[in-house]
Order: sequence, then C-alpha cells, then structure tokens
Amino acid sequence: MEKHKPLVRNMPQLLHGGDYNPDQWMDRPDILAEDIRLMKLAGVNAVSLGIFAWSVLEPEEGRYEFGFFDSVIDNLYQNGIRVLLATPSGARPAWMAQKYPEVLRVMPDRQRILFAHRHNHCYTSPVYREKVRAVNTALAEHYKDHPALIAWHVSNEYGGECHCELCQQAFRAWLKEKYHGDLDLLNRQWWTPFWSHIYTSWDQIESPTPPDGRGEAYLHGLTLDWKRFVTHQTIDFMNNETAPLRAITPGIPVTTNFMDFYEGLDYSKFKDALDFISWDSYPAWHDTARSNYMTACRTALMHDSMRSYLHKPFILMESTPSAVNWKEINKPKRPNMHKTASLQAIAHGSDSVMYFQWRKGRGASEKFHGAVVDHVGHEHTRVFGDVAQVGECLKKLECVRGAVTNSDVALIYDHENHMALKEAQGFQKSDKKYIDTLVNYYYPFWKNGVSVDVIDSGYDFSGYKVLVMPMLYMIKEGVEERIAQFVANGGTAIMTYLSGMVNENDLCHLGGFPCGTLKDAFGVWAEEVDTLCPDERNAVSYGGQSYEVRDYCEIVHAQGAKTLATYEHDFYQGGGAVFENDYQGGKAYYIACRDTGALTQALCEKVIADTAPARTPRADLPVGVVCTMREDAENKYVFVQNYTDEIQFATFEDTRAVDMETNLPAGSEIELDSFGVRVLRFPKD
Repeated sequence: MEKHKPLVRNMPQLLHGGDYNPDQWMDRPDILAEDIRLMKLAGVNAVSLGIFAWSVLEPEEGRYEFGFFDSVIDNLYQNGIRVLLATPSGARPAWMAQKYPEVLRVMPDRQRILFAHRHNHCYTSPVYREKVRAVNTALAEHYKDHPALIAWHVSNEYGGECHCELCQQAFRAWLKEKYHGDLDLLNRQWWTPFWSHIYTSWDQIESPTPPDGRGEAYLHGLTLDWKRFVTHQTIDFMNNETAPLRAITPGIPVTTNFMDFYEGLDYSKFKDALDFISWDSYPAWHDTARSNYMTACRTALMHDSMRSYLHKPFILMESTPSAVNWKEINKPKRPNMHKTASLQAIAHGSDSVMYFQWRKGRGASEKFHGAVVDHVGHEHTRVFGDVAQVGECLKKLECVRGAVTNSDVALIYDHENHMALKEAQGFQKSDKKYIDTLVNYYYPFWKNGVSVDVIDSGYDFSGYKVLVMPMLYMIKEGVEERIAQFVANGGTAIMTYLSGMVNENDLCHLGGFPCGTLKDAFGVWAEEVDTLCPDERNAVSYGGQSYEVRDYCEIVHAQGAKTLATYEHDFYQGGGAVFENDYQGGKAYYIACRDTGALTQALCEKVIADTAPARTPRADLPVGVVCTMREDAENKYVFVQNYTDEIQFATFEDTRAVDMETNLPAGSEIELDSFGVRVLRFPKD
C-alpha cells in the first residue's frame, strides 16, 4: 500500500490555515503585518485568498489591479505560508450588474434580483461567462510562476439556480439532447397525461416553481430533470472557469468547496472535473437537541462522503474555531472540542484543517462569525490558543498526510434519490428523514471502528463485503441488476422500507416493490406502507427482545426469505418486520420498519460479526468514544475521540501503540480528557 501523492504542489505538510481577506483591510497595513506574526504563532502554513475580491482585482471593466495582492502573496510566501488562490466568481462587482443586467439571477417566481448577496448571477449568461473567464485568465497569467501558489480554489460554495430566459432555453436544449429530440418520450417519462399536461412543443416547457408559486410543481419528472440540469449547468460553468487555469497552470490542482448534504447540487457529478475534493464543515456542537456523540457521527458520515467521491484524501476547506453566526443558536466550542473536531476530519481522510475565517471583519453579516483572530486583535484568547494547539499537533502528524482509508462497507447516499423522496407526495409529506436514516445505519459501523465508503448508486459495488441501502426509493436503470449480482457473488446487502419503488424519472416500477430481481435477491414482496402519526408507535420482536418502531411499518410478505422479527401490534401483528435471505453466494436483509436505533444496531452488529470487515484495532470503548483509522504500508494511525464532557478510558488489546504527540508508548489503557483526542500509531502485522 502506497501513500497518495500530495494533493497540492510542494506541500509535504498537513495544511493549516484558512480564508484570509486582506482586501477588507487595505487601509490598515499595521493589521496586515500583525496577521503574519499571528499566523506564524498559530502554525498557519496555507491560506485561501481572494475568494470575494473581484471588485478589488477588477475595479472597473478590463482594468486589473494585482499590486495589492502581489504584496500580500509575496509577504505570505516569504514567511513560509502558501496560497490556495481563489477565482472571484462567487460575487461579482456592482459595475457589472449595472452595465450588464443579464448577469443578474432570476428567481423561481421569474423576478430578476437586484445587485445583492453572493452567488447572485446567472450561470448561463454568455456575458458572465466571458467576464469570469477573462479575470481567471488574467489571474492565471499573472501568478502562474509564483511559488506560493499551490492550488486553485474555484469560486466558493457553488449554489442556487437561475430561471431567466437564457436558462429556460438552455434547459430545453438539455432536455432535447437527453430525450433524443423525442417529445413523446419526454411526455411518457414525465407522465404528462396527468392533469392534461401533455407538451406539444419544446417551447411550452418551463422550469418548475415551488408548490405555492406561479408555475408547475407537481410533475416530478420535470422537477428531477430541472435539478439535474442545474447540476449540469453549474459544472459547465465551472469548466468554463477552470479552462484557462488548466491551460496556463497545468501543474496546479483545481478544487471547489462543497457543503453539508447540500440539496441544490449533485456533488457526485463533479468528481471528474476536480483534482481533489474539499468541503466546509460546520457541525452544531453542544446543541441540546442532539448529543455531541451523534453530531460527531453525522459529521463523520459527511467526511466519509467527501473522501469517497474520489477515494482519496480530501481538504477540509472551512470550519470554525469557535462559533458560527448563521444558526438559530450559535454556541462556541467547549475546551478541547476544537482539537477533537479538527482531528476527526484528519481521521476520516482530510489532509488539512482550514478555517473560515482568519480574522473577524468589522462589518456586514459575518462580523460575528467565529475566527482565529477576534476583534480584540491579539493572541491572548482561548480560541487562538486552541488553534495554535491544533497547529502544533498537525506538525507531529505529518506522516498521516496521504495515508488511506480502506473500507469493506459501502453506504449508498444518492442525491437524486434524496430529491425524489422529498418530492414524493405520500408517506410523510414534509420530512421523510432520509438523512437521519442514513446516520442511523452508518452509526453501528462507525461506533465499532468499521470504515464506511459513502457512495452513489452508480458506483461499482464489487469491491465491498457489505452494501447498505437505506430508503433507496429510486432504483435507476441497471442498479437492481448490480445489487442482485453483488449478493449473488457473495456480498451482504441491507435494504430498508421505501426502497425499489421508482425509476430515475420517478415513475413507479410495475410488478411490486422492491422492483424486479430485487424481490428474488431479498426474498420479499412489500405490499403496503403504514405511515405512523408522530406520536404513534409499534414494536417488533427480535432475538427475544422488543424494539420500538416509528414512522414507517411496511407490510411485507416473505417469498423465500427467513423472518427474523415480527410486529407486535396493529392489524399486521405477527407479520414479518425483518427478513434474511440466502441468495446464491450471498445474503440479503430487508428491514421493513424504522426503529429508534437499537434494532438497527443489533442487526448491523450481526452483519459485522458475520462478514468481518476491516476495522480499527479491537478496544473496549465506553459510549461516547470512537476510534477511526487511516493507514499506509507500515502503520495504522488510530484516532481515539471522546465526545463526552467526562474523562473516559479506552483499553486496546494490542499494546504496541505509540502516542504520536509524545512519541512514547501509549500502553493498553488510554485516558481521554473531556472532548479529548489521542492519536496512536500501531505497526502493521
């Protein structure tokens, strides 16, 4: 097993730094000089620069001003700090909106916005594309030989959609290509006879609006295709952005920063256009609505999702060292939590810890967003001390950079499936809790130190031992056959209620659920769904115990499968709730109900015991403590994280561990402070 090459040029270290906005302090050279001193104290070795700096870089059309950034970048480099240079397309200058109003985005109600906010532009506009390409070309030409430049940070958190006439025309052209110019085919796939919506001309097609809007909202095929088009158009826009960067600086990698389960774009479609993945992580630590342990679980799932897009390390591009400013309640991290949360990202495959933001601004909406440097302006704060501590720690963990994560388990998170579930008018209409269900099925593996790849249903399943498919409502063409083949070839598959119901255009599969060959692979037929009211409960008997269930109880008939659990109440009392089926060389489980977690955990731990997937060294861990592992050819790097506010102890069977911060033997029993973390190095056998 070999390490990956560095994600960015000439950087053997784990990256530590964050968003730096010196253009907000152009009139304060004293503060810019102080920034360098403080960055060195905090162990910063890289910054993201120029993310929203277009009005400084091009103050008027065609006149580029790089002098200020030249001095900033030169100073950073002279002090050992590298630059991920951003393209400025995330927020264009006022002069452009005034001169070229077509660049202004049109909202779903067909109203064109004023000059405002960010990501406020039309991705289709030829004018906007031309202006973006021009400024990016100028940036690339100017900085192509600067040794500080290690990567391109393209735009920032792409998002939103435009409904202008240019986008309508582009959408129709995209549909014509997808449906081979056959309008009858589109009508069949969108089921347009419903409510007399048959289209007789491509020009009749409009993008959807919200259900309470002026236009169409109930043709789910239209809605899904519009969402696919938005992803397509965003990637096309991004490729227009990156073309001059790749042509002028071919050795500099390109990335853009993703967001947490962002519904607006299908990130799985971006993977071929980027050199590495980066994302912005802002968990709600210390929120009383969810324990820190379960917040950590959900965050781990997101980290694994980002790692799995390209199956290599990623970059944590943004996180906060303290609080954010945009949640309903904005709590700072408690002592030790910053280090533990930062190293959780490293544990799951990040080769960086980066922040938004380096220094708090004085005005506008982000002036109270957490930062390394507070308005007080010096290093004598708890938060700065926490960041400096992480900087020191990362220096001692440099050997982890590039280490890989090996997974025998795959969990399917499919963005299009998620969008189709949201649109489906049935079951629970407002919130079907798809993401919560993913967390519920991810948790038993994470808790037991079993690494999980989080993949789209279009990925290759063949390299895994276990395939977990919660609420896989949408089964696209070819997917059912690949799932069945995975099981036939010796794999173990887990599928749940509300699975195998529709195709990629949200048309119901005929012949019963789950569709096609999946009924044979899982040995069941799901006849009916009982959607429980919020305060309603049922229970199932499994292994001599009773487990509470809620939300969904499918009425399922075994057709070859063995019944493992049965319902305890209602008209389907005694009917099967959990099924196990031997299918050719493998095994398939169908779980017909949503439980509170205990049943899912018991079943998944049975699968872990039966399949023996790769996992961290065995340890006795109290609830609230978890182990995660990366490895290279010689070592296993195990991150032991305590997400409780009490001192905890973890006991390992293998006593050969070395504590990577002290470089001393760790012994078999590891003590963890409240919200503490220890990183251990085990030799490979």
